[in-house]
Amino acid sequence: MTMAALAFLAAAGPVGAQGAAPARTATMQSLIDCRKIAASDARLACYDAAAGAFEAAEAKGDIVVVDREQATAVRKQAFGFTLPSISIFDRGEKPEDIDEVNLPITSAVRDGHGKWTLVLEGGQVWRQIDSGELSRNPRPGMTAKIKKGAIGSYKLMVGGAMAIKVHRDN
Repeated sequence: MTMAALAFLAAAGPVGAQGAAPARTATMQSLIDCRKIAASDARLACYDAAAGAFEAAEAKGDIVVVDREQATAVRKQAFGFTLPSISIFDRGEKPEDIDEVNLPITSAVRDGHGKWTLVLEGGQVWRQIDSGELSRNPRPGMTAKIKKGAIGSYKLMVGGAMAIKVHRDN
């Protein structure tokens, strides 16, 4: 994996305005600054010290290293939420827009008003917000397809059947 494919993120570092790249931590900046040293021995010593500090910070959880595949997985898991801080994963190439997810259903129940609540793989909870009907009752193991709708809405389908409007609870 190339360095361009890695996103270096600081869990405790400051995050800029929405859409802005997060500020680099001092640990990360120290590593990058080693490149500016002209003398080979001094540059190598700088890299050794900075890499050691970086490794220690990662072990403590002060810095988290996430590759593009992991960042995409986080974006899919967060589908349905509006999270301004999710932009910390938007470094490098423009991330793919996620307009729909297809996840297995782990449970599906109807409330006293006949509205569905579905729990999907990974713990996502989606609650029906309209009075529509699914032509197939969802069951564990079936796949739910959730697509972005107009003006921040979401539609859920099971087995290609008619969609219902849903809202993500968690």
